[in-house]
Amino acid sequence: MTLSQWMTLVIVIGAVALFASEKVRIDLVALIVLVLLVILQLVSPVEALAGFSNEATITVAAMFALSLGIERSGALEPLGRLLSRIRKPWLLTLALMLAIAPMGAFVKNIALVATFLPLALRVCANTGTSPARVLLPMAYAAQMGGVCTLIGTSSNLLADSLAQQHGIAGFGVFEFTRLGALLAVVGITYLMLVGRWLLPKEISPVAAAETDIGKYVTELKITTDSPLVGQTIADAKLGDKYSIYPLELLRGDRHLWSPRSQVLEVDDVLLVRGDWDKIEDFRKRAELEIDPENRFGTDKSSARILVEVMVKPATAIEGSSLGELDFNHNHDAIALAIHQRGRILRDKLKDVRLTAGDVLLLLVNEAGATALRSEEQFVVLSEREDTRRTPKRAIAAVLIMIAVVVVSGLHWLPIPVAAIAGAVAMAAAGCYGRKDLYEGIDWKIIVLLAAILPLGTAIENSGLSQTLVESSMGLVGEHGPLAALLMVYLLTALLTELMGHNPSVVLMVGIAVTVAHSVGADPRPFVVAVAFAAATSFATPVGYPTNTMVYYAGGYRFVDFMKVGIPLIAIFCAISMYLIPLFWPLQP
Repeated sequence: MTLSQWMTLVIVIGAVALFASEKVRIDLVALIVLVLLVILQLVSPVEALAGFSNEATITVAAMFALSLGIERSGALEPLGRLLSRIRKPWLLTLALMLAIAPMGAFVKNIALVATFLPLALRVCANTGTSPARVLLPMAYAAQMGGVCTLIGTSSNLLADSLAQQHGIAGFGVFEFTRLGALLAVVGITYLMLVGRWLLPKEISPVAAAETDIGKYVTELKITTDSPLVGQTIADAKLGDKYSIYPLELLRGDRHLWSPRSQVLEVDDVLLVRGDWDKIEDFRKRAELEIDPENRFGTDKSSARILVEVMVKPATAIEGSSLGELDFNHNHDAIALAIHQRGRILRDKLKDVRLTAGDVLLLLVNEAGATALRSEEQFVVLSEREDTRRTPKRAIAAVLIMIAVVVVSGLHWLPIPVAAIAGAVAMAAAGCYGRKDLYEGIDWKIIVLLAAILPLGTAIENSGLSQTLVESSMGLVGEHGPLAALLMVYLLTALLTELMGHNPSVVLMVGIAVTVAHSVGADPRPFVVAVAFAAATSFATPVGYPTNTMVYYAGGYRFVDFMKVGIPLIAIFCAISMYLIPLFWPLQP
């Protein structure tokens, strides 16, 4: 191997490690890779910036805008109201999958799951069903739908764009539909007949303690009239009497980590954990104040309501503290409490840094609750009607989306042009409401796509892809193109579970094309294998954002995804190995 190949390989390994660790934001990892490639002269400055003008990057941004218009216009709400009438958990699971899978072919997966997650949680609560029985199949169905069209998921668009850079003819909008629809039917059947028995019937005690959305941490301030003044926390027996658990005592700037023996004083702040109703009951009986509410005050002229919101994955607010977000100023809301999975908080609420899946309890007025439902960073778990959405806007959004699909599918306009035109039409029709469209687009994904694309160029320029293929062909031996196709599919699936679907596509498309040429096969089916393996990530909660969302809300363990997802990946792989050569012949 040459020096440039070694440097490229080190960068690839480092990127995989950073993506898998989730210690650094995905867009920042991509930018680090981009800078290293330029500094080490593995790509030219022109090649380094080419990703920002790539058709896939532009199309994904436009498709995000179209999905946002569908979501904010309220086009999905009539279906949501219809599904909310279902009371049988197995029927709700089936109905959600049958509804979400077709829509996932045209609407962003995260938007779909965010829309139907509160509905599913509410129905589960009303029927006494564990959310773990419903949410995972819902997330998988969104992925199954996304792979059915070229525009259904960003990794499909990325695979198409990279294939064209290698001289391969582009794919049609519905070219993936035959295989995707068959896989979706098989996948839904598997989840209903087999997968549902592999799902946890009840949340495990450990998971329940970590994921129970009712278990909040908040700050309670000792007032002069409180009967707790002069008592120790141990004497108050908060756990026995109220099921409230003190975590820490805050006295001025001091943190008292073992508060049970401390004598309580006026203006002390107790950091406590418990169900919100029990916290409220304890607060009233002990004559305490909720410190965040006391600190910011409330507008007495308007009624306030409690709203639960969940932080979406891959949003700009991840890593920000509650103090930095300043809900009181930016949303006219007060963050009363927070729940984080798998972590006992010991910080003041304003210092807590948010991660995907965190649940916040906010005190807002009616207008603030409506505005929060339009925020792209949150999923509002306490559903209320959004009076600002009108049927006229919803119909306009749906018709525009249909027009974009038809125009691009019939090749009247290139996909990027059709998608941009659709986004402009939605803006003109008022489908986005009063919120700025740019605030709703997930720019981290756009930057990730644009900045990670040059890594594929470096792999090709350095000859690393050819070297890796030559080294790995020993695994295939003389078994022919089908064995090589299987190797490409499985390697893509593995990388996707480690680092996400888009980076794995960037790494694998060039390698897949090289493998195809080395075995004398048409590279087109190999690109299809990469696209399908990357877009169906079922084995871990971190391989796909929708998995991450239901992981927190459903109280799953990591092993639950493996039990249900690995057999599903094996089934999809087996079917793909049979159908891909039929639909896209291996011989040119």
